[in-house]
Amino acid sequence: MRVTSDLWVSAMLRRVFASGGYGAVVRRGASEAGAIFIVVRSRMGEATLYAPRAQSDYGGARPDERIFSAVLEAADDAAIEARLEKERRFDTDLWVVEIEADQRLVDELL
Repeated sequence: MRVTSDLWVSAMLRRVFASGGYGAVVRRGASEAGAIFIVVRSRMGEATLYAPRAQSDYGGARPDERIFSAVLEAADDAAIEARLEKERRFDTDLWVVEIEADQRLVDELL
């Protein structure tokens, strides 16, 4: 059974804070099943935007885990905001979460 978006984001932020990182919900979406977009900032200020993978990537099974892929790497804020605005026109219930964490944790989470 897949957990709600609200619970998943809360758990992810707890793991980020526990590892010494920082995170914040920039935009709160639908608590049940809103799509989650994650902006990961490096300590050098570079940002990468991660988006949920397409349903076709899951195959025939219904996944218990969420799978993300980088859609913008080393992007500036304007490019990230433009992409998120495009996504908001398609899905108004999406979440946007920004984190700054150790790369090992990011790899594990996403």
